[in-house]
Amino acid sequence: MKLTENLKKEWGNRLEAIVLTTVSGGGVPNSIYATCNALYNDEAILVANNFFDKTLKNIESGSKASVLFITKDDKSFQVKGSVKHYTSGPEFDNMKSWNPERLPGNGVAVIAIEEVYSGAEKII
Repeated sequence: MKLTENLKKEWGNRLEAIVLTTVSGGGVPNSIYATCNALYNDEAILVANNFFDKTLKNIESGSKASVLFITKDDKSFQVKGSVKHYTSGPEFDNMKSWNPERLPGNGVAVIAIEEVYSGAEKII
């Protein structure tokens, strides 16, 4: 699902760090701050796997994901969707183009945008 022009503008106005949440097979949530992230083709959010541990295990167990971001205007948005992890391919190559060279970039989490909320309001 593609982001609307307004939501792309909000994404562009976000604070650097996002919160990525996944869930283990046993239902235990895990949240991380991630500063190495990008919008991809208006349909997915990429998060560089620089130091994933529980996050990677959760993705491999079939977890869905939630991304929380806050804009510089103090608006919050939550993006929900399925997530996959890649160590090669176009999404991985894209991540390598913006992930700082000093970080390992072991892989990339690709969160397919399925739903977007601002507070309790469902936008997509």
